[in-house]
Amino acid sequence: MINLKDRVIGVVMGGTSAEREVSMASGKAVAEALRALGYSVRELVVDAGVADQLREARIDLAFLCLHGGWGEDGRAQALCEMLRIAYTGSGVLASALAMNKAQTKSIFIQNQIPTPAYCPALSRAFVFDTMKFRPPIVIKPTAEGSTVGISIVRREEEFEAAIQKARAFDETPMAEEYIEGRDLTVGVLSGQALGVVEMTPRSGFYDYQAKYTPGETEYIAPAKLPPEMTEKVRGLAAKAYSVLGCKGGARVDFRLEAERGPLALEVNTIPGMTKLSLLPKSAAVTGMSFEELCENMLRSAVEAR
Repeated sequence: MINLKDRVIGVVMGGTSAEREVSMASGKAVAEALRALGYSVRELVVDAGVADQLREARIDLAFLCLHGGWGEDGRAQALCEMLRIAYTGSGVLASALAMNKAQTKSIFIQNQIPTPAYCPALSRAFVFDTMKFRPPIVIKPTAEGSTVGISIVRREEEFEAAIQKARAFDETPMAEEYIEGRDLTVGVLSGQALGVVEMTPRSGFYDYQAKYTPGETEYIAPAKLPPEMTEKVRGLAAKAYSVLGCKGGARVDFRLEAERGPLALEVNTIPGMTKLSLLPKSAAVTGMSFEELCENMLRSAVEAR
């Protein structure tokens, strides 16, 4: 086993995306966990000058806790490769594909992974007349995380306001079939699916406020599902991770509909990493502590490449 405790680990957090605050919380939690395990850790709070910041940091390995924007879409990963710094998580291509929800869903469809119907939200006429979508539908940025900029359109008249909200984060938002059902998520670590977690938001919609406001969501870990459904969801999570070419730790989100079963929504290649985040909750279902999860993710950065 490779000894990483004689190397300098840079926990990279911050960034310039709408998820900077979440990234900071993840990075602080990971840094604390790795220090408790005896690793030499430097906390790197980066911004638009990330190239120079990484070059000057003198680290041996980057534990990436950047969410959204160029932190999760392959650009930070490409920068690490150019600087010859090993890093946690998926590589350049998998990161870029997973960050683009339309590309992700296209790959799901090619590989028989059930997913809600979708189309580019080019205009109200295109979505409702040409593509024949009917409310309710979801309007969301194609490449953003933490449900930033997302809306549920329950009447056609609400379309324009939803598009303007999404375009604040993305030039080409997408429209997606709204699925009435249960919110589930599954962590995947080095190809192995972890536990299934259910999220039950008080508002009925698992949006940014429900995710990050204490008391707004109940988390059930493990999710109360029949054993065969648990294994089906875990199998689909591992398959989604695999077909995108992911590495390290990731998280796959689902909507469970009564008739069609689990429908895959997206893959998060750098999921939240506070002790209350979903990937740690999924790992805890299997008996893995937060510290063990961080260490396993760190080791995968070296062993998987």
